[in-house]
Amino acid sequence: MGQIVLLQGWVRTIRSQKTFSFVEVNDGSSLSGMQVVCPCEISTYNVVQDLNTGAAVSVVGEVVESKGKGQTIEVRASSVELVGACPNTYPLQKKRHSLEFMRSIAHLRPRSNLFGAVSRVRSALAQATHAFFAAQGFAYVQTPILTASDCEGAGEMFRVTTLDSAAATTSTDEDKLASKATERGEIRPYADDFFGRAAFLTVSGQLSAEAYACALGDVYTFGPTFRAEDSNTARHLAEFWMIEPEMAFADLTANMDNAEAFVKYVVRHVLEHCAQEINFFSAFVDDDVKGRLQRLVSEDGFARVSYTDAIALLQEEIAKDPSKWEYPDVVFGTDLATEHERWLAETNFGTAVFVHDYPKEIKAFYMRDNDDGKTVAAMDLLVPGIGELIGGSQREERLDVLQHKMVETGLSVDDYWWYLDLRRYGTVPHAGYGLGFERLVCYVTGVANIRDAIAFPRYPGSCEF
Repeated sequence: MGQIVLLQGWVRTIRSQKTFSFVEVNDGSSLSGMQVVCPCEISTYNVVQDLNTGAAVSVVGEVVESKGKGQTIEVRASSVELVGACPNTYPLQKKRHSLEFMRSIAHLRPRSNLFGAVSRVRSALAQATHAFFAAQGFAYVQTPILTASDCEGAGEMFRVTTLDSAAATTSTDEDKLASKATERGEIRPYADDFFGRAAFLTVSGQLSAEAYACALGDVYTFGPTFRAEDSNTARHLAEFWMIEPEMAFADLTANMDNAEAFVKYVVRHVLEHCAQEINFFSAFVDDDVKGRLQRLVSEDGFARVSYTDAIALLQEEIAKDPSKWEYPDVVFGTDLATEHERWLAETNFGTAVFVHDYPKEIKAFYMRDNDDGKTVAAMDLLVPGIGELIGGSQREERLDVLQHKMVETGLSVDDYWWYLDLRRYGTVPHAGYGLGFERLVCYVTGVANIRDAIAFPRYPGSCEF
């Protein structure tokens, strides 16, 4: 008590009395603001009288014991400086705004309690991610955002071009480019484009990470990825961040072990370092979020079930009352829907669960074929409240098998020559997984819509700010 402090931040509320005013100032570092008592005798009291919610201020004052409810200390101001004025048209007032409205002011929403808390938790999760992999001996690799390879083999990708819009956006642009090149005696359809070939925003850093795993051992990437799918849902974004570890000399079991250890580590970190935010989410967003996170880190091990057995469990449950399910037709080869994933995690197992060994027809070309000829060594981690959080696999390290799979799926072997070289020169078993960072943020905060788990969401029809 009695310490003189400098407090800088934004005005949340102001209540004026006859001889003094109460101003709540928040600097963004926590949910709680600091109550500032401004006596009318201070020389800058005229500044206080003109303050509005949202104004930026710099306060010098003494820390004193608070006689009010809700705080133990407050600041008794000796001077108040207006750093940035804010008119009374400020859209963030002291009331609960809808999430849809908040997305329309995404540049201001981090000043709210909810989005300030989400942002701090997101930051803590990112820092914990780097700490976990550093402790595990992984090297951090920055993989390209621009690519000529489609990691998934059939993804919807954003094209990157310097050509004029008429040539670049029509469905016949390859024909137009080919014709233009042919006029000059060239055969390359993208001869006039910046890279001299078709280029896209990446959907994954995995293929590049494999190259470094086959030289450095265990590596991970953490960066933005892009999908041009027309998915206007609460689970999809056009731009999102992915965490993608890749481990050399590793199989599917090692892959699942690492994924489980990672999730437990980052969740435990948030519970320890963001307790105020987690309590806020439990009170105002999802009343079970804190208990769900505590149960997850206390479990001895996540459940594990083969895809084949998971299908049998679903079939048995759906048969009781098919009308309760949006997608009741579940057979071997079905790509599990969110309702299937959440039932497995929330109802059947009551915990996070790995589903492994999926049918090869519904998984990507790079996943390792199992000996049964029907499945691949793939896994998904399903968690209560979200469904799929992680997807991964052991990679197909056998050159002849991978080439055959690429031909089967219609991929050009020539386009992936460098990827095949990894199997040609010193191939090793290796495995990895991808975790959508925004889905992790949703899981930890209880926020239901993925558009509220990222600073400036990009989705079909929206690329503002």
